[in-house]
Amino acid sequence: MRRCFYNRKKLDQHFLKDKNIAEKIVKNLSFQNYNTVVEIGPGLGILTNYLLNVCSRVFLIEIDEELIFFLKKNFSISNHQIIHKDFLKWNPEEIKLKNFALIGNFPYSISSQILFHILKYNQYIPECIGMFQKEVAERIISHEGKKTYGILSVLVQTFYDVKYLFTVKKHVFFPVPNVQSGVIILKRKEKKIEICNKDLLFKCVKMAFNQRRKILKNSLEFFIKKIPDFYNLPFLNKRAEQLSVREFLQLTNEIEIRK
Repeated sequence: MRRCFYNRKKLDQHFLKDKNIAEKIVKNLSFQNYNTVVEIGPGLGILTNYLLNVCSRVFLIEIDEELIFFLKKNFSISNHQIIHKDFLKWNPEEIKLKNFALIGNFPYSISSQILFHILKYNQYIPECIGMFQKEVAERIISHEGKKTYGILSVLVQTFYDVKYLFTVKKHVFFPVPNVQSGVIILKRKEKKIEICNKDLLFKCVKMAFNQRRKILKNSLEFFIKKIPDFYNLPFLNKRAEQLSVREFLQLTNEIEIRK
């Protein structure tokens, strides 16, 4: 059956074939404050196999009908455990999920979109373990002052503590990708984040980094020009990559309060 999927790239999937790595990924689940795991894009089920051994409540989100058929045939899972849907269009409230971990070998082309979707429902997701293109993983965990620091770094780290777990070489996938992969873990911050306007934070961070060569006074002009004393806002003489996550949050809150 594996050969049937070997050359398929229509969904930008590279199937992990190393069982030791799959087990290593699953073992990083803490099961702290949750007892349900949702796997994104299970593919041929190499992670699923280990998940079913350690967790009694597992849901699989898969968009490909052929892969769903394969999973039903090869694993002891009920129909309600498989969600035939695009994860980017999935709302956990559809099946009344309130507290769960996410895990997956994420397609490279939509990994950023997957992260933004996770952030949309972060109140339900205390933990996430994902395999990303190594460069993306490094951006997610990056800090201010580094070239890799950017939109994903700030927004993910606003809500989650992030840790790079390990690198995965190309040859353990089929088809073999052109890049290495990295596995990271996101653990939701225990202390509640005080955000006046979550949408404004996202917009400010994106606009600041989309014009990262400009100082914030200029890149964020759209948001601050109507504020009478905007020159008194903090950090406006810095560039986006110079601000920490905490400082971005502080600046956004100040803009919201003074609007």
